[in-house]
Amino acid sequence: MAQSKKSVLFICLGNICRSPIAEAVFAKLVKDAGKQNEWNIDSGAIGDWHVGKGPDRRAISVLTKHSISTSHKARQIKSRDFSEFDYIFGMDEDNMDDLKSMVPTNSKAKIELLGTYDPQGELIIRDPYYDSGEEGFEKCYQQCMRCCAAFLERMG
Repeated sequence: MAQSKKSVLFICLGNICRSPIAEAVFAKLVKDAGKQNEWNIDSGAIGDWHVGKGPDRRAISVLTKHSISTSHKARQIKSRDFSEFDYIFGMDEDNMDDLKSMVPTNSKAKIELLGTYDPQGELIIRDPYYDSGEEGFEKCYQQCMRCCAAFLERMG
């Protein structure tokens, strides 16, 4: 019998900076490991401000610099996500508080800070949206790369 896919949903405030970077990074790592048929990967937002829009231009620039593409369009988290995904990762404490306040009774998802997987121990992936340049987006990429690689390794 075929094993069902594992699933992960990355969440940040608006789904145009941190979570689409994490989604794209994890999808690339999974593809590079030859495990793309084993995973369902997505990202979403706490709020609805950017629904239907692509990632921030600085997020796309940083991903492109690292030879990673994305076609993600922002979406808001739905209550069914808590029963459809195995893991839901928030990027900071505010995301975690919001996620925990939304959890329906039928939730199967394990809700964690993505940063708990960072081998360098940086728990919080700070929102670079209001930064003037790309430095915060590059830092976000580096954190997501470390965390996602460690998470994938732990998942086998």
